[in-house]
Order: sequence, then C-alpha cells, then structure tokens
Amino acid sequence: MRQVILNLAESRIREVANAGMGRSDVLAFWFGESDEVTPDVIRQAAIASLQKGETFYSQNLGLPELRHAVAEYMSALHGPIWLDRLAITSGGVNALMLAVQQLVDAGDEVVAVTPVWPNLTAQPAIMGAHLRCVPLTPRDGQWQLDIGALLSAVTAKTKVLIVNAPNNPTGWTLTREEQQQILDHCRQTGTWILADEVYERLYFEPSANGCAPSFLDVAAPDDRLVVVHSFSKSFLMTGWRLGWLVMPPDMTPQISKLIEFNTSCASVFTQRAGIAALHHTHEITPSVVAHLKLCRDTLIPLLQAVPGVQVAPARGGMYAFFKLAGHPDSLQTAKRLVLEAGLGLAPGEAFAPEAQGWLRWCFASRDLQRLVQGVDRLQRWLAAQP
Repeated sequence: MRQVILNLAESRIREVANAGMGRSDVLAFWFGESDEVTPDVIRQAAIASLQKGETFYSQNLGLPELRHAVAEYMSALHGPIWLDRLAITSGGVNALMLAVQQLVDAGDEVVAVTPVWPNLTAQPAIMGAHLRCVPLTPRDGQWQLDIGALLSAVTAKTKVLIVNAPNNPTGWTLTREEQQQILDHCRQTGTWILADEVYERLYFEPSANGCAPSFLDVAAPDDRLVVVHSFSKSFLMTGWRLGWLVMPPDMTPQISKLIEFNTSCASVFTQRAGIAALHHTHEITPSVVAHLKLCRDTLIPLLQAVPGVQVAPARGGMYAFFKLAGHPDSLQTAKRLVLEAGLGLAPGEAFAPEAQGWLRWCFASRDLQRLVQGVDRLQRWLAAQP
C-alpha cells in the first residue's frame, strides 16, 4: 500500500458524527448539507428517466443536453462559456479530484488557502504533492486574507493554487479586485488556479448577477484556471453526486480520458435531474438562498449573545464558524457536545491547524427552531462547566 494513503488522516467531522449518528436526541449540524429534501420537480425528472429505462452509460463528458444547459446557466452568470470548456462529473468532489489528477505530479508544489474543507488539501497529498498553506486570519470572528502573503507564497515553483471562496468553513469570500490580483500574479508565475466555487450562489451580499465574485468574471478562456461547481448546495442535491468543471478548451479532452478511468460517466437519470434543476433555477435557487440568509440571521445573533463565543456573519456559504473561549481542543469539545448536550457540530481542526478552538455549525435547517434549540443546548452545556 502507498504510504501517503496510510498517512491520510480520517475525517474529523466523521469522527464526531460517528459518536452521535443514530441517536434521535442529537441535533445534528455537522455535515455541509441542508436537511431539506431535493425539490419535487428534480426528483420527478429522475423518476421519469428511470421509467423510460435510461440505465445505460452516457458520454464521458456528460449528456449533450446537460452540457448545453450548464453552458447557458454559466453564460448567464459569467459571460459566454461554450461546451468545449465543460465536463459533467459525479459530484463536486469528483470534479476536484479529476482536476488534481490532471494538474499535479508527485513532488509538485501546491499552495492552498486555509482553513478549508479537508478534501481540498488531501487530494494533492494523495498525488504526492508538496503542500504549502496560507492561512486566513480571524478578526472579531471574521476571517480575512492577507493578499500580500498569498502572492508571496505563490512562486514560479508553484504548480497549482487552490482557493475555495465562498469558503467552507469560514464564509470568507474573495473580492473581484483580489481575484484580479491573484490571476495576474499566477499568469506571471505560470501557476494554475483551481477554484472551488460551489458556494457561489449561496451569497448574501448585494451583487449584480446574484452570486459571489468568480474567477470566470476576470479570466480569459485559455487562462490556467479550472473552476469546480456542484448541484449539491444551490439545488439541494447533495446525495445525487453531480457536478461540473469549467476549464481551458485544450484541457477538456484530457479530462474526458480521466473520467473514463475514474467513473466512466455520471448516471443518466441523475443528469436528467440536473437538467430539470437548471431549467427551474429561477424558482429553486433564490428560495434556497433566501431561506439560508434567514437561517444565518437567526443563528448568528443568538450565538453572539452567548458569553465566550466569537462569531461574525458569513458573507457566503451555509456555515457559522465560531470560536469558543476556554475550549481550545475543538475535536474533544465537539465530541463532548454530542455526548453531553446532544449537539452535533464539526471541529475546527478538521479544516486546518489554525482553526483549532473553532467550531463549524451548518445552519441550513428547514426548521428555525432547531437552531434556537441548538443554541439553548450550547448555553446550558457551557453553564454546567466547572
């Protein structure tokens, strides 16, 4: 067995969840998904596909109908994006892994902005890359980027820069000016940018196109830029495992080969569901975002009122990321909250060493009372501590 695989740490989020899964008395906010079921119009499209007997392979790059729908959807948000830049994947995480397989050789240097979802740093490690992390800095609960430190870290030796914005877990989001600075710098160093933008529609600040700033807004089609998207968050489709890649045209045939050797293709009935999701995006996504903003605006003031909690409203995403004074070991704190308070949160150390002492709360809840009850459980647990 490869030593790099043996060295991979197991998911700290799963470690906490395993302590509480199956317990009906636990309020679970540990995973990054809504507890709301996928909209019926999407589910019905998959059912109709199955009833028609669409249970066979499709093209490696995805159904032409879905790729056309993605092209129209992305072009409406970011300007013209043609089919020769698109590939359908079996989820966002599959899209990320395909991009890393395409770009990273063993021994390459990869820079990542952290804290970040652990898959983004584990994937280059699996490929044998040398990983360097540039940490965000918290100020009054709001995480911020030192753009100078990031640009200094990215040199001609850096093969890939990985950026997730809006960010899981912090809610941090790049500005358009910062994206332009990063792109200009990476053009000079020859560095690829791998941008995880799956939360771009889950954005709570005013914007002209209803989404967060994207590298696609400032980049040319042939720039060394790969952008990852997913149906999971904006369309409530986490379990469907459907995503897509936007990349330079000359990279698309290579990704097609990699898809063949990884998954062959996404299932046809899932892709039919994706087509329905995109056709109904104007009904689905704004409603999802409006409810998430309500969830955020319900939870954050309650947390801010708890003594010892440091937190700021996320600009994007679906998480409250907060520091709990007097509880520096986030993994042990998260486990104790499950066992002693019936409250399931994700430990900050799962996302980066600098997030030790922080906890992530996914606020994507149908029932706002669950959020209120969760804060009440946290307060009562804190009050019981010696």
